[in-house]
Amino acid sequence: MSEILELEYNEKEGFFYMAVNDKIEAKMTFVFAGKDKIIIDHTEVNVGNNGKGFGKKMVEKAVAFAREKGISILPLCPFAKSVFDKNPEFRDVL
Repeated sequence: MSEILELEYNEKEGFFYMAVNDKIEAKMTFVFAGKDKIIIDHTEVNVGNNGKGFGKKMVEKAVAFAREKGISILPLCPFAKSVFDKNPEFRDVL
């Protein structure tokens, strides 16, 4: 099984996704709020992939992206917010 965690974005919006065997199985979307913040607005995991940690992996990638770019994250998506609530080590980007 080949798992890939990727990011695609432009100056307005983007998404993180998990692909398994070249099929997108999970996606987390965001929009830019100015030049220094992204708003995570939705996380979706395809049926049959719950409990595999795809959502948390995408949040981890978002945190790494925010740290690299020197931006903050506003997690409006309830799932992403719950991951931030459970992982204090991610809160430096809030």
